[in-house]
This record gives sequence, C-alpha cells and structure tokens, in this order.
Amino acid sequence: MSSDQTPKPPASLVPGSEQGRMTLAAKVAFLGRPGAYPESSRKVEVIETHLSWVFLTDRHVYKLKKPALLPHLDFSTLEARRKNSLAEVRLNRRLAPDVYLGVVELMSLPDGALCLGCPRGGTRKVVDWLVWMKRLPMNRRLDETIRSGTVTRTDIAGLSTVLCRFYRQAPSVPMSPSDYKDLFVRNLGINRDIIVPRVPRALADQARRAAEGQVAFLANHGRLLQERAAQGRIVEGHGDLRPEHVFLDGEPRIIDCLEFDRDLRLLDPVDELAYLGLECERLGASWIGEKLLESYGAESGDVPDPRLHAFYGGFRASLRARLAALRLDDAPAERRAEWLSRVEAYLMLALARGAQSARSSLMEPPP
Repeated sequence: MSSDQTPKPPASLVPGSEQGRMTLAAKVAFLGRPGAYPESSRKVEVIETHLSWVFLTDRHVYKLKKPALLPHLDFSTLEARRKNSLAEVRLNRRLAPDVYLGVVELMSLPDGALCLGCPRGGTRKVVDWLVWMKRLPMNRRLDETIRSGTVTRTDIAGLSTVLCRFYRQAPSVPMSPSDYKDLFVRNLGINRDIIVPRVPRALADQARRAAEGQVAFLANHGRLLQERAAQGRIVEGHGDLRPEHVFLDGEPRIIDCLEFDRDLRLLDPVDELAYLGLECERLGASWIGEKLLESYGAESGDVPDPRLHAFYGGFRASLRARLAALRLDDAPAERRAEWLSRVEAYLMLALARGAQSARSSLMEPPP
C-alpha cells in the first residue's frame, strides 16, 4: 500500500494462473474468490464497469483498473495504473476521507501464485495495483433513497453542508472568460455530432433542437458564463457528481470523482450542483436540486442568474445523452432499447431546461 496513514492488509495467497501468466482474466479470477482476501468474507461480489473491475467483500471494496488506452486516458501500463490509483485515493479523500483506505499491491510469486498486499522483496513482482475502500451501505446511496422514498430534507441539508464547505475551501482556478465560454461552444457541437447519427430520426431532431437552443443562449447570454470565470468562480470540483456517488450514512460521503482528467474537474460549483439536481430530477426528486442551490446561495452569497443555472442543466443533460448514445456502439441487441430510452430521457430534460432558460430571459428587463 502506498499510504503511510493506513495499515496494510495482511497477505493472502491462492494458486495463480498456468505458467504464471498474469493476464487480466487471471487477476479477475483470483480476486473473485473469497480466499484472496485477508478478511473473512462470505462471498465476493464482482462488478465490471467501463474502466474497472470492482470486488466487494463484506466490509471492503477493491478496484482494479483495466489496462485501457482511450483518447482521454491511458491505463495501459502498470506505472500508469499505479499513478492513477494513488490520484484516485488522494482526490477522493477530499469528500470521503474515511472511505479511501489506500492502494494495495497485487503481486506474483515464483510459483505463479498471486498475493494481495503481501510484503515486497525477494522474487515477488508487482503485477497490478488496487484502490482499497471501505464498503458503504447501498440502501443509503442517494439514488436508492430517492427510489425508496426514504431521503429526507435533513439528509439533503447535511449534503448541502458538505458541498458548501468543499466549494468554499477549493481555491479558485484562473481561467480566461473567453476560454471558459469556448469550452461549452466546442462541446455543444460534439454532443450533437455524436448523438445524431446514432439514434432514430425523432431523437436526432430533438438533439438538434437542444443544441440550437443552447447555441442561441451562448450567442445572446454568453456573458453570463464569462462573468463566472472573471469572478474567479471556477474551482477544482468533483467532476462526476451523480446520486450514485453520494452516500447519506452519517455525514454524507461523496466518492468516485473524475480522477483521470483534471480539466474535467475544473468547473463552476453552480454547474456541478445543476448536474446533481438534474440527475435527482430524472429519478423523480426535483426538490433536491432546488434545495441544494438555495443552500449554496445562502451559505456562499453566490446567487446565480436563473438563466445560467438552467443552461448548465441543459448542457449536462445533452452531455449525458451523448454518453448514452456512445453506448449504442457496442451495446448488445437486448440492451439497445434501454440506452435509446436513456438518450430520450436526457434530451427531454435538455429541452425542458432550454425552455426554462428562455422563459427566464423573457422575464428579464433589457440590459
């Protein structure tokens, strides 16, 4: 483990793959066995995500990065995965300090056996790195509490306190007003160009309409974005603030920030809160976003223009539609309808946010 603040788990051994070949499949097979872990665990739940394999024991979570090479990230080498794992722990301790326990080495022995967290030395060889986390109760994850109807205003008040403190303590990141506006200009075109060729005509038309409305907003009210940068409102935030990453067990903890690309974490807190509010609304709890924005304004004194908040939400909805559309490229036939439905849901939210922004503009007096 790389961190000096937490103890290493004791080593545990099971037979390795044939001839000691440490393929990803061999690592996943090893880590999927309860005997691979030092703690006693009745079973190991194995979850595959786009970029990782996640292993859940009774009390802990271990995350193994896939050796992926994509335009926006490179996990293809052992050293790259080590650095990323360390960065994930460091960055996520900002909002979940007691959850991210450290980084654990996966090692191979001369006889081909694998060893999780055993001491270095001799002929042992590090073959990968895993992020080591405390397991949190799933029934207190924000999306689950929304679905079950158990989320309370007290829960959201606690979340507001954590987020407001986080943004207050985050140093301002210098960014020119024109560069900040241009980030959105570029991404609006990318959103449209990715969605349109992948979806049926009706959804493609919705994607075009959403993009046209957002482009018009930037043409007429782009100064609102530029003012945010000029006022020093840009900070290094979480980058992926969704209900799936928020846990309301005791003091709220927020996990899984976008650790692999700092540029994606440079944002306006109002943008990030609009994103979380959008996702809560999609799940049927629009009041959460309203409460978070209200609390942020009261605590920080930063009360954004309603048109800006609506634009941020619409932009995030279009971005989520774009990511869902990309999943259609390799989705099995039985899941295409699910991803198309998600594209449609986000495009409807994007159009609704565009309408909100337009109504707010009509109510504003001329400059």
